[in-house]
Amino acid sequence: MFHFNGFNMEFLDNGRSFQETYKCFPVAMLPGNEREDLERGGKIIMPPSALDVLTRNNVDYPMLFKLTNRAQKRTTHAGVLEFVAEEGKCYLPLWMMQNLLLTEGCPVRIESVSLPVATFSKFQPQCTDFLDITNPKAVLENALRNFACLTTGDVIAIKYNKKVYELLVLETRPGEAVSIIECDMNVEFEAAIGYEPNKPKVEEPPVEEVQDHVMEEVVETFKGSGVRLDGKKKKDNQLDAPVIKRMLARGVPDYDYKFGYLKFDRSIKPISERVPKKDEDDSEPETFHGQGFSMKTRKL
Repeated sequence: MFHFNGFNMEFLDNGRSFQETYKCFPVAMLPGNEREDLERGGKIIMPPSALDVLTRNNVDYPMLFKLTNRAQKRTTHAGVLEFVAEEGKCYLPLWMMQNLLLTEGCPVRIESVSLPVATFSKFQPQCTDFLDITNPKAVLENALRNFACLTTGDVIAIKYNKKVYELLVLETRPGEAVSIIECDMNVEFEAAIGYEPNKPKVEEPPVEEVQDHVMEEVVETFKGSGVRLDGKKKKDNQLDAPVIKRMLARGVPDYDYKFGYLKFDRSIKPISERVPKKDEDDSEPETFHGQGFSMKTRKL
């Protein structure tokens, strides 16, 4: 062990590992502008002094680390994203702190490790909402690009469409902790917590309202006055007929229509059947009654 920049760095006999204890904080407390990408993955932020020691001792790439909470005897593994933290501090994604049962300012032991390349992993969604995704396997594979390694027993968090989904790592091969950088890994899913495949979904049929009523529209026929083509005044028997008002029935719009829902209502009657029949005494007068006249006079 030797003293470096005010912090104790421990190295194993081979000179290629380092161990250090830092105070951990969530990435949301990292000074500077807010960065949403820090929560999307399994990588931590360490101080620049750690990079100095790692490069001097030729640590194998990619740099992978084992994180240990000695008080709770919890461990996990992570990669490193940047070396910009203040000395004596490190910043972890929130889901990783929850797995380690850590709170702000708690000490965490970090040591460099070498992990086997992953060949298989199995996940279990922690809620059935994850099943609503069209292609969950593609979504998971895309999210794992921000991870460097996986540890059996961890509950990782991925974000998709502004929603966070949690997945339990049930199994990893060939070891309990594996590296997923540049690997060909098979991914499988266990049934989500709360999912019941044998339980049929009970869908309540939509309540159909019978629309026997109609709306009426007043239409005035032949509105205005007529004029002879030859410019002469009309005769008494050619006076304008009185304006006739007719009631036309039209359908009622569905004000409760839901977008994306197509409804076939067989109970609605045709408009002709819904218009109430009038008595014979109240029948409408016939239009175009009377006789016509020819503009050309006949020769006698």
